[in-house]
Amino acid sequence: MNALVPLPVLLPLCATGLSLAFGTRLKRFQRFISVAVLTAVLGLSIALMIAADRNGPLSVHLGDFAPPLGITLVADRLSGLMLTVSSAVTLCVLVYSLGQGMADRDEETPVAVFHPAYLILVAGVSCTFLAGDLVNLYVGFEIMLVASFVLLTLGGTGPRIRAGSTYVIISLFSSMLFLTAIAMTYAATGTANFAQLAGRLAGLPLGVQTLIQATLLTVFAIKAAVFPLAAWLPDSYPTAPAPVTAVFAGLLTKVGVYCMLRTETLLFPGNRLGDLLLAVALASMTVGILGAVAQTDLKRLLSFTLISHIGYMVFGIGLATRQAYSGAIVYVVHHITVQTTLFLVAGLIERRGGTTELTRLGGIARAAPLLAVLFFVPAMNLAGIPPLSGFIGKLGLMRAGVADGSVWAWVLVTGSAVTSLLTLYVMAKVWNLAFWRAAPPGQAAHGTVLESDEDSDDDDSDAGPDRMHGTGDEGVRPRHEPAGRAVAATLHGHAVTTTTTLPYPMIWATAATVTLGLSFTVFAGPLTSYTDRAAAELLARAPYTEAVLGR
Repeated sequence: MNALVPLPVLLPLCATGLSLAFGTRLKRFQRFISVAVLTAVLGLSIALMIAADRNGPLSVHLGDFAPPLGITLVADRLSGLMLTVSSAVTLCVLVYSLGQGMADRDEETPVAVFHPAYLILVAGVSCTFLAGDLVNLYVGFEIMLVASFVLLTLGGTGPRIRAGSTYVIISLFSSMLFLTAIAMTYAATGTANFAQLAGRLAGLPLGVQTLIQATLLTVFAIKAAVFPLAAWLPDSYPTAPAPVTAVFAGLLTKVGVYCMLRTETLLFPGNRLGDLLLAVALASMTVGILGAVAQTDLKRLLSFTLISHIGYMVFGIGLATRQAYSGAIVYVVHHITVQTTLFLVAGLIERRGGTTELTRLGGIARAAPLLAVLFFVPAMNLAGIPPLSGFIGKLGLMRAGVADGSVWAWVLVTGSAVTSLLTLYVMAKVWNLAFWRAAPPGQAAHGTVLESDEDSDDDDSDAGPDRMHGTGDEGVRPRHEPAGRAVAATLHGHAVTTTTTLPYPMIWATAATVTLGLSFTVFAGPLTSYTDRAAAELLARAPYTEAVLGR
């Protein structure tokens, strides 16, 4: 079974080469490769999760080089669960993107870049979850960065290039900081392997330990978009195509949370910076949800709720108890699914109504009841309405806070409750404006192509009231085309076509993520039992180190 551990990384990388080789010449075969590989990765992830739960952590030393020289990959209960959920989500998003046509209509570039970039992104995420040392964790981050920049800037429009540039600058800064932390760690201990560091870091002076811990936490907080290091996110994610935004918002920020969980339990036990983490968690909850309350664009609103709910996960990490870690893990897997679903729904709303600006939407519940259901269920899940999985995760975290009994814990319990109520208010606002009220006058007609001014050959500047703000592409105006016509603009950023009938793969993929989120409610008992065992394993540390070092 140990031989399966590298495959979630190797399969997408090998498939990337095949995808590049076929390019745009065999589009159907290229799509088949992507779907087949991600399906295989999902199956492997489930197998690794079950094996790690039954037999303990699985490890493999690539090339049979022992630490600290070799590349070590490890699959334990936490990484197995994260791999499984991330694989399911990325597969659903891929199907959604195929339905949208963004991967099929890349004729303006020499190769079909979406599939290779997406597969590389999946490989980077898998590498991060399986990395058994700081160096390969850094490699996983860089793989994700390369793919992320390509996906964020698909189409090459001004807003996307600006957003992608901001994302890259922030990511490069965090990468430099990460390299600094790795250099300090290796200089002080002579290794970057997690299992060896678990024993050697405790022998360092307290000041050196704290410096390394604080540096790593800063790096991972940037990746996770924890306040005050989250200012880049609301401007970067909403401009990308809907599938890209969905997988970024749902998954990539949780990679940072996973790294915080891994290092705080394995490398830095004792919770020395617990109060700082709790303060940051409260700030993230508060600032994020207040930012969401102030938004009228759905994508930006969801971006701020993302920042807010990262605070729940940091809350659990800051408490550093078995119950808190279990609640944090439940909330991580819940939030990956729900946040991804909401951004996929935002893409459907944009395709249906021509915009994500809430003041220009209305009447969707009557016109598209299935779309209304696909929004309502994850919205209530995010708000934590019983008995959905969002409520289960929040309840576990609050119970852990009450059991802790400290002042900070009680403050966070109160902040969590208030944030949940404000999340419900925000979701109700979206429902009332976009779905429940009557459609406002001037809403885009079905079949209208909303074309970006900067990509149009027509320099007419009298767009006037037809300009659509807040959609991610500035200055767009309607141009009438046959209803239901699909255009390359979704990929290239030139336009959005509104349709009365949404593509079935987009609906199926969104419905699949909704179902996945609901499954966490149906199987809440097994899920919480699993996360409790995962939390116990994280705190014990010995199973991980023994699996890697063999003693």
